[in-house]
Amino acid sequence: MFPGTEGRNPHHLNEWSTNEVYYLNMQRAREQLEKMENNGKRKLKVCVATCNRADYSKLAPIMFGMKANPDVFELEVVVLGSHLIDDYGNTFRMIEQDEFDIGSKLHTIVRGEDEAAMVESVGLALVKLPDVLQRLSPDVLIVHGDRFDALALATAAALMNIRILHLEGGEVSGTIDDSIRHAISKLAHYHACCTRSAERHLIAMCEDHSRILLAGCPSYDKLLSAHQRDDYADIIKAWLGDCVKEQDYIVALQHPVTTDIRNSIKIYELMLDALISFNKRTLILFPNIDAGSKEMVRVMRKKGIEQHPNFRAVKHVPFEQFIQLVAHAGCMIGNSSCGVREAGAFGTPVINLGTRQTGRETGENVLHVRDADTQNKIYHALELQFGKRYPCSKIYGDGNAVPRILKFLQSINLDEPLQKTFCFPAVKDCISQDIDHILETQSALAVDLGGTNLRVAIVSMVGKIVKKYTQSNPKTYEERIDLILHMCKEALTDAVRLNCRVLGVGVSTGGRVNPKEGVVLHSTKLIQEWSSVDIRTPISNSLHLPVWVDNDGNCAALAERKFGHGKGVENFVTIITGTGIGGGIVQHNELIHGSTFCAAELGHIMVSLDGPECMCGSRGCIEAYASGMALQREAKRLNDEDLLFTEGMSLKKEEQVSAIHLINAARLGNPKADAVLRTAGTALGVGIINILHMVNPAMVILSGVLASFYESPVRQIISQRALTSARDIQVLTSDLEEPALLGAASMVLDYATRRTY
Repeated sequence: MFPGTEGRNPHHLNEWSTNEVYYLNMQRAREQLEKMENNGKRKLKVCVATCNRADYSKLAPIMFGMKANPDVFELEVVVLGSHLIDDYGNTFRMIEQDEFDIGSKLHTIVRGEDEAAMVESVGLALVKLPDVLQRLSPDVLIVHGDRFDALALATAAALMNIRILHLEGGEVSGTIDDSIRHAISKLAHYHACCTRSAERHLIAMCEDHSRILLAGCPSYDKLLSAHQRDDYADIIKAWLGDCVKEQDYIVALQHPVTTDIRNSIKIYELMLDALISFNKRTLILFPNIDAGSKEMVRVMRKKGIEQHPNFRAVKHVPFEQFIQLVAHAGCMIGNSSCGVREAGAFGTPVINLGTRQTGRETGENVLHVRDADTQNKIYHALELQFGKRYPCSKIYGDGNAVPRILKFLQSINLDEPLQKTFCFPAVKDCISQDIDHILETQSALAVDLGGTNLRVAIVSMVGKIVKKYTQSNPKTYEERIDLILHMCKEALTDAVRLNCRVLGVGVSTGGRVNPKEGVVLHSTKLIQEWSSVDIRTPISNSLHLPVWVDNDGNCAALAERKFGHGKGVENFVTIITGTGIGGGIVQHNELIHGSTFCAAELGHIMVSLDGPECMCGSRGCIEAYASGMALQREAKRLNDEDLLFTEGMSLKKEEQVSAIHLINAARLGNPKADAVLRTAGTALGVGIINILHMVNPAMVILSGVLASFYESPVRQIISQRALTSARDIQVLTSDLEEPALLGAASMVLDYATRRTY
């Protein structure tokens, strides 16, 4: 301040000289400019508020991510709710053990564990939060989930003009949690959701799509990388005893349903009775603090669970150890969201009791017992599920949520108006914006196992092959599986760089396949050591992705249905004309597999009783006449008789005679070669007529390297020999360059994006 001005009122300008006012204004302008420059570089101040052990498991990975970037983020931690209650494990200590500085601890829980206590707890939190939020003055408050404590946080922050990022909004679980979750979403300015369905729900709720991030669940970042720890056996022993082995124990976690407390207590009692009868070592966690939990604890103590030799009752297990216990359990039972979310990442069997998780997206590892009204019903579910293993599911995340969320936080423009805007009317068909920090391209990994080559590709939702990898197909099972996994992992690494979200893996292979189990039952002679082979399990276990498997002919039909001529056609047939002859039949928009999975073996339709021998052991099959191998066989026969090559043709040194030479010879006027091709075209045409007369498709699509050559003769045979009602059927050549890869990808893209149970 200028000399002599100390006692003056700065608001009374007449007390200041003109020069003093000028220099004061210049100083203020300089300070304002420096402040503006610093705002462009300053750290983002983020307050993370955690209420209980469950939400901390989701928030901790984000907190660690911000802690690792101190030049970008200033982290403030607020702890409230059941974290600070001794009966629930004083779980704030695990936050301190993770070396986070807790800025404020707010005792907000009114004990009573009934509906009135929940309401009073929300009110108490609203009384205490303003002082804390005013003191911290964060740029963004991160709130998780659907707890009543979180509703208080979101309400206070919204009224104090603090931007809110809500994690895991848009989900549906079927209890009062839904109402709380959606209320928080309406108060929040930004959203980081876990699934495509949740994103669509938020859009339907009129939330701005540009402020929604499809991130995945942050806890998956930790559990996918940590659940394979070498010390899992020690963790099992520490919590369950020295004699307990992997997959020979149960994890139980049941919470009250606040809208139906009496029934949830009854289910809890029946679950305990069933577990006692089932007679397996069980780790049971105390319920959360919701209304009804006190009565549930009374039931547990009345049955002597804490003293029972088969049970270990605990209030809290550190998340890293809990991951190990769930991953290696024989079964998980209860109604915790962990069962329908995180457990799927390990393929752990889960029994979901009651209605608390109704509406959640789940993997095939979850068995629902919604009407859990008898002990026998729950016991039977335990018999069905205990000890099984399921393909790993990544419905809720792929392990990359935290980098997406941190990038999303950095993209927040603090100069934007704070007032929320809503998008009316609701958007029915979600079309993602092409902004890399909001949403990656949904994609599939496609694997094609051919007789010669093994190919892997990243395929986008619209059928674009983003990147392709090709290697020679090994001769042994072990080498083949190792190569598949190596190529898939390389593709997954590239997918992150290419901004692709991989939803799953589709495998196309020759032979007879059971797609329900992901098993090759019988292979073709071209692929050795490939019969009675489970493909799904090793790929799913290694990549933590759902896996679909089918025959290459069926995959070609699926490719046409999604990307080719078959799109929008209810009934059609695809025929592959390559090394062999195969295909697929689509009836009423569904692929036909048959009772023993050998439907659409179109190459083995017999068109002659005494024709040439086929590789299947029979005679007169279409494949024995019209496949690439059959044409190569005839080309070699003519060459051995010096009847193949005509003027203008030659065979290069060390070049083998192939079907191409036969076709070229026919085009140059060789009558013997032309006769072979006419016979092949007739055999294929007659076989297709048999198909037309049996299933009456609206369209026949010829695919493969020989498709364009066969299109004309097939049409001619149909016009001459088919029933009048079948002669006008469309015969088209496929426009798809990679039908096997596209078909394998379509299995993932069609099913992974609509998988709601």
